[in-house]
This record gives sequence, structure tokens and C-alpha cells, in this order.
Amino acid sequence: MTTRERPTLEAVARRAGVSRATVSRVVNGSTTVAASIREAVNRAVDELGYVPNQAARSLVTRQTDSIALILPETANRVFSDDLFFPAIIRGVGSELEAADKQLVLMMAGSAAGYARVERYAVAGHVDGVMFASIHGADPLPGLLARRGIPVICSGRPMIADPPVPYVDVDHAGGVAAAIQHLITSGRRRIATIAGPQDMVAGLERLTGYHDALRAAGLPELVATGDFTRDSGVTAMRDLLDRDSELDAVFAASDLMAHGALQTLRNAGRRVPEDVAVIGFDDFEVSRYSDPPLTTVRQPIGEAGRTMAREMLRLISGDPDVPPAIILPTELIVRASA
Repeated sequence: MTTRERPTLEAVARRAGVSRATVSRVVNGSTTVAASIREAVNRAVDELGYVPNQAARSLVTRQTDSIALILPETANRVFSDDLFFPAIIRGVGSELEAADKQLVLMMAGSAAGYARVERYAVAGHVDGVMFASIHGADPLPGLLARRGIPVICSGRPMIADPPVPYVDVDHAGGVAAAIQHLITSGRRRIATIAGPQDMVAGLERLTGYHDALRAAGLPELVATGDFTRDSGVTAMRDLLDRDSELDAVFAASDLMAHGALQTLRNAGRRVPEDVAVIGFDDFEVSRYSDPPLTTVRQPIGEAGRTMAREMLRLISGDPDVPPAIILPTELIVRASA
């Protein structure tokens, strides 16, 4: 087999030592094949990098009119005060409802949860799978894509084999606008509360901060949180301990920015007179913080709707689904900076 040849169903059958029909049943989610044989076939699929033809798959797989949204988080995190998840779910749900499709919401905050999601999708219970809030080099999007299941992600996956389409926002552009606003207003000791570094959003927003500060020749000061309010409280304390003269903070999420505001208030620092604060998200509650929060608006609901629309195109067999869609961000200036 040359490097340009696409692995065939027959090649998988030879590698697994089974018939072509058996491979077809396993690839299309049949539960009537013995577990040991399914394991052998799936191992051969992975080793050869076999990707089932979606058009052929649709002929033998009954459509369910259901689409899964996978959140690789615990239920406690999904139903906490993090407003990202309700916004993405509303966006996805509204688009699927308009298309008369059923949204299946699944959480996978553990190894057992991941195994359950994989079994559910491979068994053919849904026509496609969407992912949001991916951590690290998550193998599941690529694994499901290799099974011939339509997959799309909210946020660029760190790794996906084969590559899967995704919808994301312009993190770098948003951070650049925030830092430039602070510099233009005279701030020179600008710290950041970065997001988790096992997520692309956290990585890219921190990279944007580094790039902007280096271009301006200004010193950098970094603390890391996990996008929650409590982590913003803790990170802001750390930053003040390390540099009592800092005059601005860019937080990689609004919730962390709210935590920073609390810490600054408790420390007797005035915002924005002593320390300017900018967040990232533009959740509605940011309008009512004290003071109202300057932030980078990201279109979370539109990202969910776009992801759902592209998923519907994938399911229909549209060959022109783009590999990536990047939505713009916008700096919203309020009283905190």
C-alpha cells in the first residue's frame, strides 16, 4: 500500500482476521458482534487509519435525528456559575430545534464517562457528535471521526487524528485590543490572570498577552487560574504579593476578572484609578459588576449556532464544510478600564 492509498474495508478485514461483512457491522455500530472481535476490528482501524466513507455509511446506518453535544467536564462544573456552558447549549439547541433535530447533552468528566460516550456514539444512537470545552490532547474527537461519525468541535482541538472541523473565536485579536487599550490609557505594569493551560483558549489568550507586552517592551507578570471566580480571587492575591505596583490586569475570563475585582477591593485598591481590570467573555453579569467590567466580547451563542449548522452540513454529506471558522471578538469598554 502506498502512502497515498486510502485504507480499505478489505485491508481492515485482513489485518483483523475477519470477514469484510464483520468489519462493516463493527464500523457501523452493530452490537451483535462479539466483544473480542469488535476489539480486533477497532484495533485494525486505528492501526491502519481507516476512515469509513460517510456516504456509504449513511446507506447502512439508520439516521436517528439526534445529535450529541459532549462537554468533557463534571456536572458540578457545567452547572456552576460558569455562564459559558448555558450560552453554548442555547446556541446549539436553538439551531437544532429549528432543523427538527434532537439535542443529546452528555458530560464526560471521568474515564468512565468517556467510555460511555464512545460506546453510545459508536453504537449509532446519534448522527453526529459536537464537542465543547476540550482539555489537552483529547483523543476522542479523532477516534470517533475514524469510526466514520461526523464530528465538530467548539474551539480548536490541540490534536485530532484525523483533523476535525472546528469553530473558534479570535482570541489573539481580542487580547491585542485589550492590551493596547490599557497601554493607550497609560498603564505600564500590566499583569494577566491566564486561563488553564490544557485548553486552547487558555493557551492562545496567554500567548496574545506575551506577544502584546513584548511588542511594547513592557514587563510581564503572569498568574494562572481555571476560568472560575475563586481562581481569580487567588490569582489576584498572588499578583499583588509579587508586584504591589501593578496598575492593570487582563483576566482571561470574566469570572476571573470578577474575582480579581473582589481581591482588589479587599486590598484597598481603587478600580480603575489604581488598577484597571479587563476580562474576556462579556457575560451579561459584567454590566452589573462594581464597577462595570471592560471586557472582550466573544460570540458564544453564535459559536454554538455555527457549530450546529456545520454539523448538519456534515451529516448531509456536504463536501465543502470548512476545516475552521473563526468568529470575531470585540472590546467592550466600561468603567473598570
